[in-house]
Amino acid sequence: MSEAKKSAELDLQAIIKQAESQTDFPQVPLDEFTPPTYDEWKEACIELLKGAPFEKKMYTKTYEGITFDPMYFRASTEEILPKQSYPGMGDFLRGATPNGYVNNAWGIAQACDETLPEENNELLKHELEKGSSIYNIKLDSATRDALDARQAEKVGDNGVSLTTLEDVEKLLAGLKLNEVPLYIYAGESSAPITALVIAAIKKSGGDISKLRGVIGADPIGALTLKGKLSQSLDKIFDEQAAVAKFAVKNCPELKTFMVRSDVYSNGGANDVQELAYTLATAVTYLRALMDRGLTIDEAAEQIMFGVSMGANFFMQISKLRAIRPIWAQIVKAFGGSEEVQHIHLHARPAKFFMTVYDPYVNLLRGTSQLFSAIAGGVESYESSPFDEPIRKGDEFSRRIARNMQIILREEFGLVQPIDPAGGSWAVETLTKQLKEKIWAEFQNIEGKGGIVVALKEGYPQNEIELILSARLKAVMGRRDRIVGTNMYPNMLEERLDPRAEDFAENKKVRTAAIENYLKTVDVKEFKVDGNNFETVIDAAAKGATIADLRGALGTGDSDEVKAIVPHRLAEKFENLRETTEKFKSANNDNVKIFLANMGPIPQHKARADFTTSFLQVGAFEVLGNNGFATVDDAAKAAKESGADAVVICSTDATYPEIVPALAPKLHEVLPNATVYLAGTAPAELVETYKQAGIDDYINIRSNCYQTLVAMQKRKGMIA
Repeated sequence: MSEAKKSAELDLQAIIKQAESQTDFPQVPLDEFTPPTYDEWKEACIELLKGAPFEKKMYTKTYEGITFDPMYFRASTEEILPKQSYPGMGDFLRGATPNGYVNNAWGIAQACDETLPEENNELLKHELEKGSSIYNIKLDSATRDALDARQAEKVGDNGVSLTTLEDVEKLLAGLKLNEVPLYIYAGESSAPITALVIAAIKKSGGDISKLRGVIGADPIGALTLKGKLSQSLDKIFDEQAAVAKFAVKNCPELKTFMVRSDVYSNGGANDVQELAYTLATAVTYLRALMDRGLTIDEAAEQIMFGVSMGANFFMQISKLRAIRPIWAQIVKAFGGSEEVQHIHLHARPAKFFMTVYDPYVNLLRGTSQLFSAIAGGVESYESSPFDEPIRKGDEFSRRIARNMQIILREEFGLVQPIDPAGGSWAVETLTKQLKEKIWAEFQNIEGKGGIVVALKEGYPQNEIELILSARLKAVMGRRDRIVGTNMYPNMLEERLDPRAEDFAENKKVRTAAIENYLKTVDVKEFKVDGNNFETVIDAAAKGATIADLRGALGTGDSDEVKAIVPHRLAEKFENLRETTEKFKSANNDNVKIFLANMGPIPQHKARADFTTSFLQVGAFEVLGNNGFATVDDAAKAAKESGADAVVICSTDATYPEIVPALAPKLHEVLPNATVYLAGTAPAELVETYKQAGIDDYINIRSNCYQTLVAMQKRKGMIA
C-alpha cells in the first residue's frame, strides 16, 4: 500500500472517529418562527406571479431531460442523503480523498501555448512563478498530428510547434519535472511526442521515474473530431499499449490517455451525453489495453479524464459528483482494486459557451464554472483566458485566469470545505438523477457494441445534433440568453485586436531551426518496433523528427465516422453582428429603425426599451425619441429619419386607436419601410392591424435572429 493511501486511510479514520463522538448537538429553539407549509409557500408564489402559470414559471426544464424543482425538501431526499459515507470512501461520490483539498489543493494548470519552444519554455516558468502548479503545454495542430512543421499549413495555430529533439529540449530546459506535474494532450497517439520527451529528459540527465502527470492520447476523441485518423484504431491501440507498458515500468506516475469530453460538449451535447460517451470511450481504452497484456489496475491507472464545465452551476457540480461512482463501478466490474477505482478529473471551461463580443463577460462565466469544478471535486483545473475565442492569451488575460484560481484558494478558503455540496437536497437530487441518466445512456452505447460502433452508426452524432438544434432555437428566440450577445449588447464596445498569427513567418522561423538542427545529426538509419517503445525513444534520441517517428510507426487505412463539428452557442449572433459592422464600415450606412413612440414616456418606455435592446443585438442604428402626441407628428418624424423600418411603441390599451391611424401614414411616407408593432395583438385585432399595415411584431416570442437577418437582407447586407 502506498504512503499516500496509508495517510488517507488514517485521515479517514480520524474523521469517522470525530463524527461518531459528536452525535449530540445542542437544540436550537425556533419557537418564534411559524414554519410555513408547502401549500402556503405555493400560494404566496402564485400571488407574486400575477396570473402566470406556477408550473411553467417555477419549474425549469434542462437539456438533460431533468426538471429543476422550485424548492427541494429533506422529506423527498431523505433516502439519498449521504449519512453513512464520507469523502474518499466507497464509490468516491463525495470526493477522491478523505481530506479533500486541505493537505493537497487542486492543481492549477494554466495552459501555455506560445509558438516557439524557447518562448513557451519561458512562459511555463513564468506561470509556475506566478502560481500555477502544473506545466500544461498546448501543442499546435501539426505537432498533435505528428507533422513536420516544414510541411504544416498553420504553424503555431493554437500551441507550441515541436518537430525535433532539440525543440523538446528547448521546451523543457530548466523545468522542475521531478517536482511539478506535466500535462500534454497529444492527439490521436502519444507515442511520437512521448518518445521525444523521454529522450530529452534522459539526454539532460533527468530521472524519468519522477515524471508525473499525463502525456495523453485520445484517439477516439480525435477520430470523432476529424472523421478519420492517420491509421486504424487497432494500430493506434497497439502503439498506446506499448507506451503504457513502458510508463508502468519506468514512469509509474505518468498517464498515457487523456479522455477528453470537449469533442462532445463543443458539439452542443448535454451533460448526460457528454459524460456517457466519454465514459464509453474510456471503457474502450480499458479493453484495448487489457487485450494487449495490461492488468485492469495498470490500465485504469493510465487514464485521466478531461471534462468540460458548462453554464448551469448546479448541474456542473452534480455531474462531477455523478461520474465518480460510475467510473468506480465500471473499474470494479472489470476486477480493478479499490485503489484504482478513483477517477482522476481534470476540467476546464467549455469553449461552447464563450463569446467573441463583450468578451469580458467570459470572466464571469469562467468564475462560475471554476467554482462548480472546485465544489464538484476536480483534481486539477485549467482556467481559459477570457479572450480564448479571439486569440491566444496575453499576460493580462492569462494572469486574470490564473488569479481566479489563486483567489479562490488563498482568499475564499475553498481548500477547507470537504464535499461542500454534500447533503444539499438540490445537489444530491440532481446527482442521483444525472447518475441514473448517464448510466442508462452509457449502457445504451455498450448495447450497440461500444462507442466506436455507435459512432460509425452515427448515433452519438445524431443525438448531439438534436440537442444543438434545440439550443440554437432557444438562443435565436432569446429563451436562452447570452449576455452581451443576444441580450444586453454593449454598443460602445471596442473589439479586441485578434493579433492573428503570422503563419508564414512562424513557418519560416521554424524551418530554419529544424534544418539547422538536422545538419548536426545523422538520422538516415534507425529501426522502430511499434511493440517495443524503447526503440521509439532510441530513434528520437538519434535525431528522428516527430514526422520520422510517425512514419516509422506506420500510417494506413483509418476508421471513418461522421465528425462532430465544434460550435459556440453565440456564433450565429456574432456572425450577424459582424455582418452589420462590415457593411457599415464599407458603405457608411446601416439598418436604421425609427421608434414611433406614442404618448408620454411612461406610456411607451417599456416597449421602446425592449425594442431598442432587441434591435441593437444586430448592431443596428435605433432612432429613439421621447414620444409623440399625434400620429401626424410621428409620421413626419419617421419620414425625416429615412428609416428602413419603423416600430410603433405604446400600450395594448392605446393600440386600437393608434395603429389604424398611424400605420397607413408610415407606409405612405416611407413606402419601402417595414412597419412593426412592439408587443402582440389580441386575436380579434390581428386582421385589423394587418389591414392597417402592420407587417410584423417584435415581442418576447419573436425569433430575434430571424427578425434581424430579415432586416439585413432587405438592406442588402446579405443575399
